[in-house]
Amino acid sequence: MAAKRGPVPRTGVLDIAPYVPGRSALQGGEPVIKLSSNETPFGPSARAVEAYLAASASLSRYPDGSATPLRLAIAKLYGLDPGHIVCGAGSDELLNLLAQAYLEPGDEAIYTEHGFLVYRIAIMARGATPVVAPERDLTANVDEIVARVTPATCMVFLANPNNPTGTYLAFDEVKRLRNALPEHVLLVLDAAYAEYVRKNDYEAGIELVATTTNTVMTRTFSKIYGLASLRLGWAYCPTAVADALNRIRGPFNVSGPAIAAGVAALEDQAHAQRAAEHNAEWLGPMAAELSGFGLAVTPSAANFLLIHFPEGRNAEAADVFLHERRIILRRVAEYGFPNALRLSIGTKEENEAALDALRAFMKAKA
Repeated sequence: MAAKRGPVPRTGVLDIAPYVPGRSALQGGEPVIKLSSNETPFGPSARAVEAYLAASASLSRYPDGSATPLRLAIAKLYGLDPGHIVCGAGSDELLNLLAQAYLEPGDEAIYTEHGFLVYRIAIMARGATPVVAPERDLTANVDEIVARVTPATCMVFLANPNNPTGTYLAFDEVKRLRNALPEHVLLVLDAAYAEYVRKNDYEAGIELVATTTNTVMTRTFSKIYGLASLRLGWAYCPTAVADALNRIRGPFNVSGPAIAAGVAALEDQAHAQRAAEHNAEWLGPMAAELSGFGLAVTPSAANFLLIHFPEGRNAEAADVFLHERRIILRRVAEYGFPNALRLSIGTKEENEAALDALRAFMKAKA
């Protein structure tokens, strides 16, 4: 008798490498310092927590199917048309919905060499072909992206700033990219870390979305707003793109408590500003101190630093050394950095503990 055969995934699905998040726990019961996931050290706004708890009184009811209160709050804060805003269960869901709406087998989509791994997953999940554009100085490069455009290209994903490097493209370069792409190519600007950027030549993407029909900007509540566990994000889209996403997203893809917490978080801009100021206070000095004891640090515009270990050092050994001190950073070998760790900016005490540990590691290996 022939062996019984269960369901078989569509061709290509099993070729997708699963996304592996940053480590969040270690063996043993002692507390850890978790600097592996780019989370805000201040947590969510107290007003967001209060709104979340209040929403628990309505758990038996379906949420607003279009996340209307949240879209209105986003529109009010940024001066946008709420009809151009689509909310999702994290920006990850929106990135996947964009791929679902605009990619199919035979299509190509471009992302950069060290870009967010979800792009590749989203592309391959639709049966399309991922195309990798080399970066220059660990930064996305417009000419390299444009050089890889073919008649099959339908989408370009650009993380700005990028994770895990923290580098960014100036707005003039993003506009140059948009102008160089064919009109049918959708440019997806992933601005998950936009709230942290303090560069005069940066723009998250609102202007391009407002002035073109082929650009989308995605944002998240997981970083500066401290709502990572709720899975909440939004996209600002041209009318036709918003219509396409609303046709294929789940009818209740954002939960009621998430909507309520998101609205409250947006209304407490003082809390987000405090987090941004804390990040600006620590980002540069931490990079300088790390460099001072022999570590190369990629200049970052976000809330994390990519730390490169010199020849003769080993990121894996550093990771073990840090774990012995109950400190967790992010291994980034899957992004093409086998000898680097990514360090999220934490509280004053967490930052100092991480610096002390890395200094001790470098002295021990000298």
